[in-house]
Amino acid sequence: MSIWWSLHLRRDAASVPLARRLLLGTMETAGVDPDISYDLSVALSEACANAVEHGGDAVRDGTSEAFRVTAYLDGEKCRIEVADAGPGFPGVTGSRPRPPARPAPPDAEHGRGLCLIRELADHVHIGNKPGRGGAVVSFDKILKWREDAPLVAV
Repeated sequence: MSIWWSLHLRRDAASVPLARRLLLGTMETAGVDPDISYDLSVALSEACANAVEHGGDAVRDGTSEAFRVTAYLDGEKCRIEVADAGPGFPGVTGSRPRPPARPAPPDAEHGRGLCLIRELADHVHIGNKPGRGGAVVSFDKILKWREDAPLVAV
């Protein structure tokens, strides 16, 4: 069983729950275990919130820039990628593929997203788009299936 979808979303806070609901609906329909679905939806929300917050110029020609979300449920794994058109991660080069994880202070309202994604997913890649600019956050997780899963991987 293989399912994939891709969204091109405005950099607007309302885009975050849209992406999350689509992921949750897809996983529920396929029969993915609800705990796994929840973990991935939280990680997706954090990646989308980062793209909305940091993913490009505020407004160009009266419209906000977009970001892209792609999700693949393939066999026993789900892979999600969020890419934006912003400045990317400072200091990230080919030899250093991800920014350092800096724990946020306990009372901070921002700064926990990438650490949370790393905790919820099995594998995480954080980097910059080559040549064009922008950040890419991709992560995957091994899936567990409900007993009554209609689209369980064979």
